[in-house]
Amino acid sequence: MEFSIRSGSPEKQRSACVVVGVFEPRKLSLPAEVIDHAAHGHLSDLLRRGDMEGKAGTTLLLHNVPGTLADRVLLVGLGKEKDFREKEFRAAIAAAVKTLNETGGFDGTLYLTELAVKKRDVAWRVRQAVMVALEVLYRFDRLKSKKEDVRRPLRKLTFCVERRNHLTPAEQGLMQGQAIAAGVNLMKDLANLPSNMCTPAYLAEQAQTLARDHGFDVEVLERADMEKLGMNTLLSVAQGSREPPKFIVLKHSGGKAGEKPVVLVGKGITFDTGGISLKPAPEMDEMKFDMSGAASVLGAMKAAAGMKLPINLIAVIPATENMPGGGATKPGDIVTSMSGQTVEILNTDAEGRLILCDALTYVERFDPACVIDVATLTGACVVALGNVATGLLANTDSLARELLDAGQEAYDRAWQLPLWDDYQELLNSNFADIANIGGRTGGTITGACFLSRFTKKFEWAHLDIAGTAYRSGKEKGSTGRPVPLLAHFLMSRAAIKP
Repeated sequence: MEFSIRSGSPEKQRSACVVVGVFEPRKLSLPAEVIDHAAHGHLSDLLRRGDMEGKAGTTLLLHNVPGTLADRVLLVGLGKEKDFREKEFRAAIAAAVKTLNETGGFDGTLYLTELAVKKRDVAWRVRQAVMVALEVLYRFDRLKSKKEDVRRPLRKLTFCVERRNHLTPAEQGLMQGQAIAAGVNLMKDLANLPSNMCTPAYLAEQAQTLARDHGFDVEVLERADMEKLGMNTLLSVAQGSREPPKFIVLKHSGGKAGEKPVVLVGKGITFDTGGISLKPAPEMDEMKFDMSGAASVLGAMKAAAGMKLPINLIAVIPATENMPGGGATKPGDIVTSMSGQTVEILNTDAEGRLILCDALTYVERFDPACVIDVATLTGACVVALGNVATGLLANTDSLARELLDAGQEAYDRAWQLPLWDDYQELLNSNFADIANIGGRTGGTITGACFLSRFTKKFEWAHLDIAGTAYRSGKEKGSTGRPVPLLAHFLMSRAAIKP
């Protein structure tokens, strides 16, 4: 897909299709008014006849509009003007791109990016437009013998801005949007692959490819390396699988020498059966998405590289399957973590925290500015927040606020849950320093409480993406979240105004 930025009057655009908005009820946006004037009231006549009300998400494709140079004009419903916010803006872009792609236009010139969105500048509007457009156009069909046939696929989008002095920030937003979308698509591609293809070894190979493409340093630790380091909680999860575990470390040195790095840790369970604490069969196929944390930090690394962020950034991915078998960990087993703390494994399906805790101990060696782990950790988070917000817990409110603000800016929102000491006692064990589960209540919080035991030496936040990383049902597939949140956080940390 090719993108460009332009400033100019809509009726003078030579394009397969010019896209303008209509507010409800039957109110033309300013660019639509310009076309209507050139067309001697043609659009107004259509609205008066009731051809379009302007309801959000509706579209009306017009051919041979008088006074215009474009082949067609697409009207997109925006809903009520007083209610037009980020959600409505994104929905309008999505409706426009979907219609353009389905109606055989090779290119489209969108004036929706001229629409005012409260407290959002032109760079934000263009960045979001690019991200939404590429989300609409994303397809995962590499494993289908017959690909979806799009007769005349959309090849070029031009985003128009209202003033020439907006061109530079719009170009910046365009570059950022493309970089973030590339990271989102990488996450989707990895997470959508079946687990017989996306194994721990495959994740390591993809990290090495990413390193070659973007000049990252990369290291992959093998089972013997992990044994030497004492990563026994991670290895306890891996011991039921024939697939060898991998511990992946990627480094982007974009900041000043000696500057403390931001560290992202991604849960890389490439398939989760639950182990001996076996999951029920329905929807178990979705457990291929249990490596979404790993995929998201790889996506964030790709986005950071695409934006050339001046930041030192490290991604750490503990990767393994969680399988039953003769050698698998059993409920009640006790292992000693890399930190020296002993863990009683009461439920082998609470495995994500077991691989993450050793990773969190490992990252101490980097003297990090902060650490953010990303994991499809708990079903309890889906119960608490549904599929709308990512769960956020942190050991400092300042880091939590940074991530919340980044989520708002990216429209990839998170919600903070408490990490109070009151919850820690639920993890008490009669036989070890800590149990790996805390009972039925507060599962998202106790999962984070477990991880917090291994984060005493640095600022740390935990993103539970169990509800937001993928969709079920008819639209089953990876969402690419929270790559936009992470990318905007990194932009802010790198002092790049998002």
